[in-house]
Amino acid sequence: MREMTPPTTRTLSNTDFAVPAEDRYFEDYVPGAAYEYGYVTVSEAEIISFASQFDPQPIHVDPGFAARGPFDGLIASGWHTAAIGMRMIVDHFLSRVASIASPGIDELRWPAPLRPGDSVRVRVTIVEARRSRSKPDRGLVRTHAELINQDDQTVMELTAMNLIRARHAAPGNPAGPTPGRQPG
Repeated sequence: MREMTPPTTRTLSNTDFAVPAEDRYFEDYVPGAAYEYGYVTVSEAEIISFASQFDPQPIHVDPGFAARGPFDGLIASGWHTAAIGMRMIVDHFLSRVASIASPGIDELRWPAPLRPGDSVRVRVTIVEARRSRSKPDRGLVRTHAELINQDDQTVMELTAMNLIRARHAAPGNPAGPTPGRQPG
């Protein structure tokens, strides 16, 4: 698989976080806030390259077969679509200093296919942000993310959970983040 050049994306929404990703903590993730970032354009060669290595189904790697298939042409693997969305989320949404881990994704759907030439943006909406009761130096942020193409079709949506370190410990708890320490 050829080495990919990271896409150059930008904030598309009228507002963004008040602080950069290098200074973003749990307290900065406010329920109801929504942000958009983009654009990434996907080529036929990228679709085939990704699928050849990770999801070599004919609808992803064989343009002739795909033209006769149910989607009337080549489409990206859902995992490729998810990876594109993840890259934009990492580049713009997740904290670079306080993101601990993700316990998982509740839902992952591909309502429409991602096709060669599509240009996509990601919209992330913070659904919930709650402090951990057992580990007050962090919180759980639940986010709904959508990858949307140039025709405003959603090509992927998911609901994810992320553990984010707090800037300050919960009131009444003296423990706070320790720079450089990975909380357990």
